Amino acid sequence: MTTHGPFLGAVQETLLIPLYGRAVEHRKEDAALRDARAEEIVAALPYDFGRFDGLPSLAGTVLRTVLFDRWVRDFLTTHPAGTVVEIGTGLNTRYERVDNGRARWFELDLPDVVDVRRSFFTDTPRRTMIAASVTDSAWTETVAADADGPYFFSAEAVLPFLDETDVRAVVGMLAERFPGSWLALDTAGPAIVDDQDRHDALSKVDARMRWSCAGPDVVTGWCPGTELLASHTLSALPPRVHDPLPAAYQEMLAGLAEQRLPQVEEYRLNLFRLP
Repeated sequence: MTTHGPFLGAVQETLLIPLYGRAVEHRKEDAALRDARAEEIVAALPYDFGRFDGLPSLAGTVLRTVLFDRWVRDFLTTHPAGTVVEIGTGLNTRYERVDNGRARWFELDLPDVVDVRRSFFTDTPRRTMIAASVTDSAWTETVAADADGPYFFSAEAVLPFLDETDVRAVVGMLAERFPGSWLALDTAGPAIVDDQDRHDALSKVDARMRWSCAGPDVVTGWCPGTELLASHTLSALPPRVHDPLPAAYQEMLAGLAEQRLPQVEEYRLNLFRLP
């Protein structure tokens, strides 16, 4: 395991990559998103974030977050008093970016992550941290007992690090316990998983993805009646997400679309409605 802190397990350490991506983005004059809290947290943590400087993947984490933010906003527009559950929340600040003042929020992650998170965030009547593994069904009882639906589950950069059997069990658990809920997750194809030792960011940490997914049809096949609402690659974001992006991002994405790299084409951001 790396010794760069801050007292996180190998997989949990990966949460620091998107955190740093948002902090770097916040400093730009023309930014895809603003996240002052991310910059504050980066400054406070005992970690060598410089090892991620200049990595193309930082831009990818920002674009993924922009799309997930849009999906949560869409959900809250339709269901302003709904419930948002951040699975593997890490040090995400989605609540600060998109909360509408009415929704119920739960932020779920492993105990060591929640310990770090509590240094920067505090529970409120509408916002609760849960220290548990996503594979432990007990946390679903906490959510169901304390909040009414409808529910939006956001699993950003989390499930690919689990075994496929665990991912399938989690999806099935959500479908059974929270029927009709929305579920956002990312999937990584074989070219990405097989080549991750050379990935610009993952090569700098110990964690490795274990779930290789050919596409969203795999997930819809697990639970009959699951509806695929959206699926995008980073190089083919929906116009309402792509068009407001800074010109530098649009130029970069146009180049990626022309190259059609397997590492880009096989990484998909997906939104489902569970049966």
